[in-house]
Amino acid sequence: MKTCAITKKGSIVGGGYSNRTRATKFNPTGKVRKYPNLQKKKVFVPELNKSVNIEISTRGMRTMTKNGVYKTLLKAGLVKAK
Repeated sequence: MKTCAITKKGSIVGGGYSNRTRATKFNPTGKVRKYPNLQKKKVFVPELNKSVNIEISTRGMRTMTKNGVYKTLLKAGLVKAK
């Protein structure tokens, strides 16, 4: 399943009608599934002295940079407390 390990973001269904189409006639444009920007990443956790492989969105990477790797992975339930 294509979801981010940190933010739990998944896919959404996009597409629909333009406002011009809505105003004039029924003309469906089709539905498109949009996926989050997921990256495979190997991150080192200094507190545990080991590396972890995760599939994470770019927003999740920013979260890890801001809050710290160990704290973020612990909150997401990807590593156990020492």
